[in-house]
Amino acid sequence: MSIQALKESMKELKGVSLILSEENILYFTGFFSTNGVLLVTGETALFYTDGRYIEAAQNRITSCDDVLLLKTFDESVLPTLKTFNFENIYVEDERLSYARVEKLKKVLPAPLQTGVLDEIIRKIRKVKIEEQTDKIIAAQRIAEQALEVIKPQIVVGAVERELALELDYSMLRLGAQALSFETIFVSGANSSMPHGVPTDKKIEYGDFVTIDFGAVVDGYHSDMTRTFAVGTVSNKQKDVYETVLRAQLNAIEAILPGKRCSDMDKIARDVIAQRGYGEFFNHSLGHGVGVEIHEPPYLSAKSEETLEVGNVVTVEPGIYLPGEFGVRIEDMGLVTENGYRNFTKAPKALEIL
Repeated sequence: MSIQALKESMKELKGVSLILSEENILYFTGFFSTNGVLLVTGETALFYTDGRYIEAAQNRITSCDDVLLLKTFDESVLPTLKTFNFENIYVEDERLSYARVEKLKKVLPAPLQTGVLDEIIRKIRKVKIEEQTDKIIAAQRIAEQALEVIKPQIVVGAVERELALELDYSMLRLGAQALSFETIFVSGANSSMPHGVPTDKKIEYGDFVTIDFGAVVDGYHSDMTRTFAVGTVSNKQKDVYETVLRAQLNAIEAILPGKRCSDMDKIARDVIAQRGYGEFFNHSLGHGVGVEIHEPPYLSAKSEETLEVGNVVTVEPGIYLPGEFGVRIEDMGLVTENGYRNFTKAPKALEIL
């Protein structure tokens, strides 16, 4: 389990990790709390949370040796810290405010080490185990089912914002714990904005409609994007769509452990540039997905990371022509020893609704 890897790191460092962020507590315990403290040493893991969560946490958390009531940090956690035999305390300083780190330095019974725990956790979280990928796949299936529900409603005269709400409702009704992020549902010229916000614009004949959305299951996210044509499609629209699709397929085909993330980005970017649209692909190729919708590794031109077995990453090239239209196609999958296991089953050949 993931928490065992953290225990092993703490044993090697002869220290204790003090985890306070909601995201990392969720990752290591499988439990969401807005007020929790996770202590992990080389031998034990203890989770503290307040009275609002304590019963649920005690019933659900199996990865920790004990789940304890959190009154205040000084009253509940500090006495335990003082009983441990360790040399250093490690905190996730990238996720804590400067003020909180400085306050901890004043009260903790051992030197506070920064800049170490974040990197340890980053490496652990990048590699998913089967239990985690099962949750991501379950979230993806919900998203795909919801898309099938609303596809018949994508017609001339339908309103972007209303369809986005219908998609959100469908994901929640089908069992999503939450939405991965605010759904992007844009049409026509609005689709030229990669992170466009649904508006009261009505879908018109000949529009491209781009939908970027995802569901959450047990804290794990899904992420996908599909672009559809409504009524008809021009030669230019078809060329852009086929270029994006070719770029995506080429990148997916190249994914293997040990490959540089920046090279994956370049493969897709080269396809788009060769068709004359290079300046209109204005974001990175993809990103990791897990308990956060964006997490390492990042498939970008600036990335220095390499792919590993167990990474779950998106592959989402796009072309965005200002004032005209945009196209993005996004799948999400697992890096395996043999390549990319695509979790996304939704068709992606150009579809005219």
